[in-house]
Amino acid sequence: MSSPLRISIAKANSATAARLADLGRQTFIETFASSNSPEDMAAFLAQAYGPDIQLNELQQARYTFLLAEMQGQVVGYAKLWRDSDLGLAVGENPAGRLEVKQLYVVEDWIGTGLGAALMRRVIDLAQAEHCTAIVLGVWERNERAKAFYQRFGFREIGEVAFTLGSDVQRDLVLRKGLAGRAS
Repeated sequence: MSSPLRISIAKANSATAARLADLGRQTFIETFASSNSPEDMAAFLAQAYGPDIQLNELQQARYTFLLAEMQGQVVGYAKLWRDSDLGLAVGENPAGRLEVKQLYVVEDWIGTGLGAALMRRVIDLAQAEHCTAIVLGVWERNERAKAFYQRFGFREIGEVAFTLGSDVQRDLVLRKGLAGRAS
């Protein structure tokens, strides 16, 4: 018997871009609207999510999007960026580092193991591509996400500013080295 969960690499087309834009907007609102002003949320959403924006990202070779489907609905995704310099000193070589730019699950599916399945797929993909590390930024006030990443072996290595509308926030930079690989 096969699992009802399907995780696949997104295709670069208009339909997928529209689906990702809607899903990204929905999950960002569900995750952060209660902790941020409506004005800052609106400004960020307009800048970060829209079919044209996501189509452009889908068409860039350094991006990979993983889509998680349950019962025929896309209910989560991961946005990945190859050769990330997040957390590196100026001039350090970013080759072989995979950044998790976004990993979100629709609110109704949080706690079901879907996020963990997505993260396992990210790690598998990074290992298959011979990456040395996975890095990501997480809002310092997002306790649930910080605990989630810690369970997967991510450790804090620094911080970076994240601008949400007019609000400059602090993201923690987390890193997970991959076994048998240089850091």
